[in-house]
Amino acid sequence: MSRFTRSFEHLPRGVWALGAASLLMDVSSELVHSLLPVFLTASLGMSVAVVGMIEGIAEATASITKLFSGALSDRIGRRKPLVLLGYGFSALTKPLFPLASGVGLIVTARFVDRIGKGIRGAPRDALIADITPVELRGRAYGLRQALDSVGAFLGPLIALGLLAGLAWSVTAAFWIAVIPAALAVLAIAVFVREPEFVATPVRRVPLSRTELARLPAAFWRVVLFAGVLTLARFSDAFLVLRAQSVGTPVAWIPVVMIVMNVVYAGAAYPAGVAADRMSRRALLGWGVALLIAADVVLAFADALPVVMAGVVLWGFHMAITNGLLSALVADCAPPDLRGTAFGVFHLASGVFLLLASGLAGMLWSTFGPGATFAAGAVFTAIAGAGLIVGARRNRA
Repeated sequence: MSRFTRSFEHLPRGVWALGAASLLMDVSSELVHSLLPVFLTASLGMSVAVVGMIEGIAEATASITKLFSGALSDRIGRRKPLVLLGYGFSALTKPLFPLASGVGLIVTARFVDRIGKGIRGAPRDALIADITPVELRGRAYGLRQALDSVGAFLGPLIALGLLAGLAWSVTAAFWIAVIPAALAVLAIAVFVREPEFVATPVRRVPLSRTELARLPAAFWRVVLFAGVLTLARFSDAFLVLRAQSVGTPVAWIPVVMIVMNVVYAGAAYPAGVAADRMSRRALLGWGVALLIAADVVLAFADALPVVMAGVVLWGFHMAITNGLLSALVADCAPPDLRGTAFGVFHLASGVFLLLASGLAGMLWSTFGPGATFAAGAVFTAIAGAGLIVGARRNRA
């Protein structure tokens, strides 16, 4: 057995269960989401504008909820009940999609589903830190990210197989999505255990100025770095649009996200292992370099193979940085404020992603796709410069 394979054995069972739940819920959610726009427009007759409004409200709801659920988990001294509640909310929405005959039920389902995602996000990430030894946190977050990404590309593939291969209806495919969602809840309920020290409630006012002031400067530097980096890695939808802009046939467009998620899933755990064995600042530097390379390739892409090369680099960047940033948040935050820290981190990331996607849309419309990804390279370089400055200050 290789040293790499043996590294899996040391991870707590709860980390595997949380990763499996992420995979199963992502299979369910992406199966639905890959078909939902078509279902809304073709079956229910909604306009694209309404679809966009629904998605915007849903994602904003998730980002805001993460802040309060993280703080609440610190307040009550428990993570698992909120994680279970979050997955339960999302699972309960899945039967509503095939039952929907109008916009009202769809909006309700998406709204509750994103509330569920928001409720579980910060407490889940804090729980991983609670149950994982410090020296294994990088690979723990890497494993969860890897399994999450596996679900992200399995969901659309299953949807494609059900509709194209078996000629199932969209409604029937929606019913299939109920199964992995229920299994995700079961995985959390049966296999996740909280350490005893988390079970002591802390009686204080969550999200107060006093509590936020207890978060160290190192945490706020991670938030700022992640925010600037997010300005460069706007919504994945722009990767799809870039492929379309070079004349890619519509039938091949889904391959873009499948390839990105395959690379992400394959590289996330090795990146987590590397984060536990080498300087995390140096590994972030590699992540920055990969994103600059991806942006440059995508800025000058003139054919699908070139776009796919940029997408592969983008996937490697995401694999290196996402789990690593979570590990850094866990390292910086006091144990009794980890939920709050992850809530603040996720909210800030959501706000920066909204700004990034809006800015990218304006640049795309005004100057074209090349300028959009060139601007991404500039923002990434700024984040990299901040990393270098921080390293020099630490040496001084």
